[in-house]
Amino acid sequence: MLPVIALVGRPNVGKSTLFNVLTGTRDAIVADVPGLTRDRQYGFGRVGPMPFVVIDTGGLVENPKGIEAQMRAQTERAVAEADRLILLVDGRAGLTPQDDFVAREIRKSGKPTTLAVNKAEGLDPDVAAADFHALGLGEPFGISASHGQGCEDLMAQALGGLEPESAEAADPAAEGVRIAIIGRPNVGKSTLVNRLIGEERVIASDQPGTTRDSILVPFERDGRKFQLIDTAGMRRRARVEDVIERASVAKTLQAIDEAHVVILVVDAHDTVSEQDASVLGVALQRGRALIIAINKWDGIAAEQREEIHRQLALRLDFVAFAPLHFISARHGTGVGELMQSAVRAYEAAMREMPTKELTRTLAHALTVHQPPLVHGRRIKLRYAHQGGRNPPRIVIHGNQTASVPDAYTRYLVNVFRKTYDLFATPVVIEYRTDANPYDRSRKVRRGSRPRAR
Repeated sequence: MLPVIALVGRPNVGKSTLFNVLTGTRDAIVADVPGLTRDRQYGFGRVGPMPFVVIDTGGLVENPKGIEAQMRAQTERAVAEADRLILLVDGRAGLTPQDDFVAREIRKSGKPTTLAVNKAEGLDPDVAAADFHALGLGEPFGISASHGQGCEDLMAQALGGLEPESAEAADPAAEGVRIAIIGRPNVGKSTLVNRLIGEERVIASDQPGTTRDSILVPFERDGRKFQLIDTAGMRRRARVEDVIERASVAKTLQAIDEAHVVILVVDAHDTVSEQDASVLGVALQRGRALIIAINKWDGIAAEQREEIHRQLALRLDFVAFAPLHFISARHGTGVGELMQSAVRAYEAAMREMPTKELTRTLAHALTVHQPPLVHGRRIKLRYAHQGGRNPPRIVIHGNQTASVPDAYTRYLVNVFRKTYDLFATPVVIEYRTDANPYDRSRKVRRGSRPRAR
């Protein structure tokens, strides 16, 4: 399981800015306004010695009133979910009574905590950290979240003692294809799991929220091993009130990270929601093969089905490569075809593509459709090799690669997807600029720009 790190502190110390730096996104809204973050925000951390789940929280204040009380409850749940904490303070404002309050509160959790002194750019590190030794949380780390300074060292400290998981260490064939079943509450995820394994392995009920945790279910089908991960339904954060549900979102993100294939289950009687699109975006960010199962299809009138098809195409256009399966988990309709797609998606995500064949495919694509001119010079793409699996990553070397337009990248992705049957999986193209032989410094200049499609 990925470690879970919660960012805590009083309002307006830069937690959301740090969240965006750690995740490499702009998912958290940032402004110089205290109390902007209210609900918990989850993301996958990319900075530091290993991947992790990071939670952005609202500011903790003493004696909260109104919305502040709800923000405090959200932060307390994040602390309960987390394995480790980062307490963020403002180096320019110095130690405040609110910082002392937050430190006292999180010490009660007993969780390992790293103290980060933010906004320390241009300040003497010893001077910026001096006051905060009084919090009793160890050596403070001076950082600048807005400039990304010190964040690598901060995460090395926060994640210290944990061993990074190696994706290559495990033998996928031995442990089986890992499939995460995700979706909102009461869409039929547990019913689908029971249908796939042929027994009542997990509790299935019409009551939303029956599944409280991620449940691992190993089984065999047609001579192949599988591990199904049945997850708790992801509600909108504003509706997650039950304390028992406090860890469900983090565990669903962990299930996505561990999976080879993610199946999003949607109720055919409901529209595709913003929450559905959001969790799909998370799975896409992690590069997982995606399949969308439209459940309870047997109860939809024929005249409604065309409109549902239209709505799906409109709302899920950003994952156009993900196949749609219209099923009935209760009656088993379409479930066999769903598993066939899952196996095909796994094989695509883990496919090995020899360098010679990739380069030959690239050369053919260039012949059919050349890259555009940039300042009167043609972009030259020379050769390609595989840079990783799950998702398939193709590294292309050449000149002026930083100028390759997104439209041309999409063209190349479609060529590679068709040539190698990269079914249901995102494909990452990473460009690298080769050294200029006429550069007198003879320094190798490399620029990589990964793009997933």
